[in-house]
Amino acid sequence: MSARELDAAGVHGPALRAAYAECKRINAHHGRTFFLATRLLPARARPAAHALYGFARMADELVDNPEPGTDPAVALDKVADLVGIVFDGRMPDDPVLAALGDTVARYALRRELFDAFLHSMRMDLTVTEYATYADLAEYIHGSAEVIGLQMLPVLGTVVPGTEAEPAAAALGEAFQLTNFLRDVGEDLDRGRLYLPTEELAAFGVDRELLVRCGQRRESDPRIRRALAFAVSRTRAVYRRAESGIPLLRPESRPCVRVAITLYEGILDEIERLGYDVLNRRAVVPKRRRLAVALPELIRMWARGS
Repeated sequence: MSARELDAAGVHGPALRAAYAECKRINAHHGRTFFLATRLLPARARPAAHALYGFARMADELVDNPEPGTDPAVALDKVADLVGIVFDGRMPDDPVLAALGDTVARYALRRELFDAFLHSMRMDLTVTEYATYADLAEYIHGSAEVIGLQMLPVLGTVVPGTEAEPAAAALGEAFQLTNFLRDVGEDLDRGRLYLPTEELAAFGVDRELLVRCGQRRESDPRIRRALAFAVSRTRAVYRRAESGIPLLRPESRPCVRVAITLYEGILDEIERLGYDVLNRRAVVPKRRRLAVALPELIRMWARGS
């Protein structure tokens, strides 16, 4: 974390500055697209964005990649206890939670958003599939929509925040739906399927077909049609998210525009791969990421932001 960013955010004290630096390291390592987009935020807002990402990533890792011999449910309970400490106004020893606590206080973030997030993380420990999109909605709200709502006060708005919340939630939903499509194979390896089974069945697809095609490195036209339907729906969610950009503070709009362009670019890559998400990972090439972000970065640097 640069001293300029921390100074702009009003973060003082070596321990707290180190905590934010750790969150930035986590973001840079694990979230390339989000991290690149955060470079377009005003310097004052970047530490908070990194803290929110660091917390979400920490909880997600406890569920998806638990340490050998640990119980993810117990680990999540400990995180929930730390969140309680944060909202009691105390400073946890954990650096990610310390940075989160400072961000929560600065932006008056609502506890319910973090409780909903941890609820969805717990769902991953017991729920392995969802029959309908409506069934999936509860999980998406906690795992993704609340992230957009957490970020909204950091981004700032030119209207009352409640007016911008539907688009902010849609942004989180669109990113999550994109993850579901990109990670079908990886999620199946973990025993999970986020594509609604009744929708898949309408195209003649079930879990067994997906697993078999992944194991045999085969493609199937039924899977391609099902995924094409899901991609189309996800693009519609991106359009809802885009409607909220004019509601944000002007200095935050480039970040969200670039994030949408880059993340929706994953859908382009999925289509380019012929929807072969079981055997290949759709990744936006670095040259395209730079082509999208660099002009905005240059404009920001020219303004001295």
